[in-house]
Amino acid sequence: MIKVVIKVKSGGLLSVLTFSEKRKDILFLLQENPRTLSDIRDYFKVRSPEILPRLKEMEAANLIIRQDGVYQLTTLGKVSVIHYKPFLDTLIAIETNEDFWRDHDLDAIPETLLNRIQELKECRTVRDEHEHIYDTHKAFLENVISSTRFMGFTSIFFPSHPQMFLELARNNIPISIIVTPNVFFKIKSEHSVEIEEFLKFKHTSFHVYDNATIAFVVTNRFLSLSLFFKNGTFDPRNDLMGFDSSSIKWGEDLFKHYKENSIEIKNL
Repeated sequence: MIKVVIKVKSGGLLSVLTFSEKRKDILFLLQENPRTLSDIRDYFKVRSPEILPRLKEMEAANLIIRQDGVYQLTTLGKVSVIHYKPFLDTLIAIETNEDFWRDHDLDAIPETLLNRIQELKECRTVRDEHEHIYDTHKAFLENVISSTRFMGFTSIFFPSHPQMFLELARNNIPISIIVTPNVFFKIKSEHSVEIEEFLKFKHTSFHVYDNATIAFVVTNRFLSLSLFFKNGTFDPRNDLMGFDSSSIKWGEDLFKHYKENSIEIKNL
């Protein structure tokens, strides 16, 4: 067997890209447009002696080149930034919410979406402290009520949800719900009146998915993701929330995955 040993120079390309925030920022700045030294100075609000060493290091690494007084990415620089950005975003998405990803069971998230975890880099973990649970729930409901479309999946029964779903439907908000069999039978036995009315609307849909340890909501305004701990118990206090377009698109694709593999319930 041939053993391959990869050595990384302490002053090589990897260190140039990763060991300096300023070099990283310059790389992304020049990805937008070539810039003069004056442009770069003004952007970072620094003097020439502070920025010139970083530029020279990047020139020496063949990431940028200066022609006619203008700095621009080399071919190698362009290739590097294309692949470096998603890598950096992935690290940010994981490290920003490190406890959330470490403490929970991720099996309910398809591998294709875990591979796109960088799209959740703007998300933050929202924790319900006992003394603030009412305020947090109120803020969640306010975001739901102000949404113009709603999609949700739950493997946990929340007594307040059937009435909330019905109110959204009555307000002509397109709403699609997926539940697990246990939740479905609980709703059917205790909230049949609400669900029967819910199913009569043309802009609603109700599905049952075999089983999954996850609960999430995605609307046109936000994504809220809840998971189970690794010991199999649901975590009711920590949600991953994002309000940016990338997080919402990720949530929509997660919902699409479950909807495509669920059974639609058209009447009770």
